[in-house]
Amino acid sequence: MRESSPSHFFGLDIGTSSIRCVIGMVDASDPGHSSIIGHGSAPNLGMRKGVVVHIDDVVEAVIHAITEAERVSGVRMEGATVNINGSHVLGMNSRGVIAISTANREISPDDRLRVEEAATIVQLPPNREIIQVFAKNYRLDGQDNIKDPVGMQGVRLEVDTHIVTASSPALKSLNAVLEKAHIQPSNHTVSSLAAAEAVLNRQQKESGTLLLDIGAGTTNLVVIEDGEVQHVAVLPIGGVHITNDLAIGLKTDLDVAEIVKLEHARLTGKPKVGTVTLRHNEQSHTFEPDDIQMITEARVEELLEYVDKELKKIHRSRKLPGGVVLVGGTSKLPGITEFTKDKLQLATRVGALQPLGGLVDTVQDPAYATAVGLMLLDMLLLPAWSGNCGSA
Repeated sequence: MRESSPSHFFGLDIGTSSIRCVIGMVDASDPGHSSIIGHGSAPNLGMRKGVVVHIDDVVEAVIHAITEAERVSGVRMEGATVNINGSHVLGMNSRGVIAISTANREISPDDRLRVEEAATIVQLPPNREIIQVFAKNYRLDGQDNIKDPVGMQGVRLEVDTHIVTASSPALKSLNAVLEKAHIQPSNHTVSSLAAAEAVLNRQQKESGTLLLDIGAGTTNLVVIEDGEVQHVAVLPIGGVHITNDLAIGLKTDLDVAEIVKLEHARLTGKPKVGTVTLRHNEQSHTFEPDDIQMITEARVEELLEYVDKELKKIHRSRKLPGGVVLVGGTSKLPGITEFTKDKLQLATRVGALQPLGGLVDTVQDPAYATAVGLMLLDMLLLPAWSGNCGSA
């Protein structure tokens, strides 16, 4: 376990296409803010849709990213808060109920912990584990919407929670990677929650906001309202699927399709006049801008349809005052904010990091939002309840 008052904090984002590592510390001149003192990244070839499929490849990428961050910061990294990714991550609602048996009927912190643990007594398949439990609101003797019952008096305490579970084999593979890389996971959390910590302010968390972390192989989403996590989901669609669609639709190689996506794909406005021409491996390739835009729009529209289905599950479709905040590498796709606003009928913007000091130039990239959020959560030691993975 980490010392009680560490001076450095570590976030390790194990993504489908890239590993990103961020090292931070409390700003000496302003104890309320953090400073980034190191960061590193490495391409990852050992994962599919957020799940480890080649352990050694992922280990190599993790070590490369960590070594780069250590070199920049001059700090040795032995532990970190790590994300869990993949469509095997599922959220479900649960309710816990306990009786208050003390003589004065006053709710203690232990009672609050007991009722949250009671909510975790649910039937799960043997290959699934609870990784986090988020208390949404408490109820005391019929009184609803209590944020914190400690100090109040009553007989029957209830809590509504959102439980996040994950596949046990996927978790074991992730922990095997960390063990081989000699990294002790301080805590585990979902990517979207980490990104929310990095880019959402208190007003957005209170009013109701959807955070979309659109990565290469997956899209992580979290809805935060009244300051609490309301819904978590991971969709098996990301930027690599746009690349694949472009390769098929344009009848070209994946390498060329990736260049087309990065340099010429867009989602709104009229396509440029003429043709798109690029050279790769001493060969010239020509494409129609209309085709590029049509293929890109079709895949992103499909993704947003899945996102809206998740919002409908919790009756929040088109009903989030805080709108949508986009992060992740695919959030840099030109026109994606206007396209998302039109399809989800919600105000949309690309997320910007909360104020940070130090080496912020690189980590301002939306692709670093999850890694920065993991570092910040490492500092906070994850106030949310953590299950078996928290001490793995």
